[in-house]
Amino acid sequence: MLTAISGRRAALQILLLSVGFVVLVAVSVASVLLVNKAREDNAWVVHTVEVEGQISNLLFEVRRAESAARAFLLTSSPQYLTEYRQAATGIPAALDHLAKITTDNPAQVANAAKLRTAVEKRLSEFTLGIERAQNNDVATSIAVLRNATSSDAVEAITRIGREMRAEEDRLFALRRATADETQVLASSVTIAGSCMVLALAGLSIVLVRRSSRARDEAEAKLRDVNVTLETTVDERTADLREANEEIQRFAYIVSHDLRSPLVNIMGFTSELEELRGDIFKRIASLNRAASPAPAMPDDATDIAEPELEGADKQLSDDFMESLSFIKSSIAKMDRLISAILNLTREGRREFKPERIDVHELIDGIVKTVAHQAAEANASIEVGAMPKIVSDRLALEQIFSNLIDNALKYLKDGVPGTIEIAGRSKLGFAIFEVKDNGRGIDPKDHQRIFDLFRRAGTQDKPGQGIGLAHVRALVRRLGGTMSVASELHSGSTFTITLPINWTGKNRDKAS
Repeated sequence: MLTAISGRRAALQILLLSVGFVVLVAVSVASVLLVNKAREDNAWVVHTVEVEGQISNLLFEVRRAESAARAFLLTSSPQYLTEYRQAATGIPAALDHLAKITTDNPAQVANAAKLRTAVEKRLSEFTLGIERAQNNDVATSIAVLRNATSSDAVEAITRIGREMRAEEDRLFALRRATADETQVLASSVTIAGSCMVLALAGLSIVLVRRSSRARDEAEAKLRDVNVTLETTVDERTADLREANEEIQRFAYIVSHDLRSPLVNIMGFTSELEELRGDIFKRIASLNRAASPAPAMPDDATDIAEPELEGADKQLSDDFMESLSFIKSSIAKMDRLISAILNLTREGRREFKPERIDVHELIDGIVKTVAHQAAEANASIEVGAMPKIVSDRLALEQIFSNLIDNALKYLKDGVPGTIEIAGRSKLGFAIFEVKDNGRGIDPKDHQRIFDLFRRAGTQDKPGQGIGLAHVRALVRRLGGTMSVASELHSGSTFTITLPINWTGKNRDKAS
């Protein structure tokens, strides 16, 4: 019941956090979009103001040029001529700028083109009047200027300027209203989103407080349980250690007791082999006595192999073959018992962590198998190795077994290559022993680590105990072991060990 309530409370908290996150993201995205929209709208408002200012500046320059021209015609003062030329020089640039900033509005583009024509016509009238005045034809120039005052160019400039201002006033009002609406919408979204986030935050705080109270109650109960749990765990650990030690003692005793009858069997087998000679000698003697065969030569000895024929010879061969089978089985059983005894002794050995130069350790192993490698036409390459803290004897046994297996199961007729490499990662040392030998069928990858079980063609000596022993050592050192291999494609054994092993993990548990 409590678990179901806790689960529902946790699910509700996750849901609230998810909703809050979605709301926050939505408000943020909407705010960014609306702010960008408001910035764009304000930019258009500023653009409208800029266009209106440019129109005003252009008309001001035209009036300034007109005033300067009139003053020059009336006074012939060079000062007014200079002022006119300054004003007239800036008018084309002002027209170009106005045309450039009104390209977004087709109506204003057309108006700007008309205004350019009217202004250029007006400027040509001013230029004509000034040229007449400079030629001392003042009366004609004043007449030209007087007639130009009521010309179409003046009316066109006035009318077009008024139309362009009216258009920009219309756009200014429209764009300002749009900008105001965008700002109001952005404010509304921000306020609404903030209110929702605050509401979700308040609800989350309530749920967190409830969860905190429930957690405190659970922690109190957990402390009460831990008081008895630690004692229970210690008792179970002691029982497990005692049972493990009992298993090791049992294996030792069984192996030791098995050796006694095995020795008796070996002894009686030897006696049976001696009796075989006596029995078949008697048979040969009886056969000679019953047949007119020549007597045995004078230099014959009692230990000479009797000459048998027919069924007696077949019986002797079968007898000898059976004895050979018995002796072979006794030898194999003796090796297995010795292996079990070695395992039990190794299991009782206390590991001692020390700083080890793994490259130096493997180099020493490679030197001891150099003759074996030369006979197998194999090369062993040792790469860079991390230094670790571990048990030296266990590491020697691990790498010795792997290198010995790699040399033992190379492919016939193919130069062998064995590569040993190491690297460190996240506090662990990773070692790889790679060969180009026979390889292992993937279905047998687990089988090869089982005690007394072997995979592939059994044409090499062994009891099926080496890899099982290696994996047990690796586990006691707090590491893991795996194999990657395919038939006829070589094998790679990977061993992962802690770089700084304290000797308090699996070794203590065993």
